[in-house]
Amino acid sequence: MAEDFTTLRLSEPAPGILEITLNRPEAANAINTAMGDELCRLFDSLNAAPERARAVILTGAGSRAFCAGGDLRERLGMTDAAWQAQHLVFERMVRAIRLAPMPLIAAVNGAAYGGGCELALLADFAYAADHARFALTEVTLGIMPGAGGTQNLPRAVGTRRANEILLTGRPFSAAEAAAWGLVNRVFSPAALLAEARATAAVIAANSPLATRQIKQAVKVGIAMDLPAALMLEIEAYNRLVPTEDRREGVAAFNEKRPPRFTGR
Repeated sequence: MAEDFTTLRLSEPAPGILEITLNRPEAANAINTAMGDELCRLFDSLNAAPERARAVILTGAGSRAFCAGGDLRERLGMTDAAWQAQHLVFERMVRAIRLAPMPLIAAVNGAAYGGGCELALLADFAYAADHARFALTEVTLGIMPGAGGTQNLPRAVGTRRANEILLTGRPFSAAEAAAWGLVNRVFSPAALLAEARATAAVIAANSPLATRQIKQAVKVGIAMDLPAALMLEIEAYNRLVPTEDRREGVAAFNEKRPPRFTGR
């Protein structure tokens, strides 16, 4: 794993779990060009070697913000060409995160505005601190979400709710985010990371082959009609039958012991 990041902090709180911290607290963990590039490089490396982590947690440094979105200070005075060149970096970042084969949990420890909310939406599911706030404020800046927000938000909260959020730019609370389906659970700030790590540990103890196949089936299948999606599920299922993990899981069940999955 690359160790030369300046905007990210990596740690391994338990075996098989990679914790990624957006590490620009002085800028509310806003995404500048360097962070976009580093997230892209990190997830590209994970995509190329999925055995490096069985579960990933994405969070922000400090308690003020998960991520305040794109760094508008860096963008001030940018030419149109420079803005679009930067956005190409962000587009590559989004693709790299979306392609991550292992489960990704967002631990939203504070404000998740603009691109920060879009990062949370890119995760497979999200937990939030009870003081966290969410918003997609791009419309108030004369632009629109460009990191998946107009597509991932309706899939999370429904089209009519998403339209209200996107067209007004109004913030909403962690409790509302949970009620609407954007986050799964809400915790106190002190408990957030511990809960995310506990869930990641449960996932990491399962077969990494199975978790990757499940994630792929859900992610791809949701965009397909039901008969095609059911065929996709069977294809994914059949790939697990000849694995050592499948044999180990059945053996462990019958021997009444925890399974020891190896990812083979």
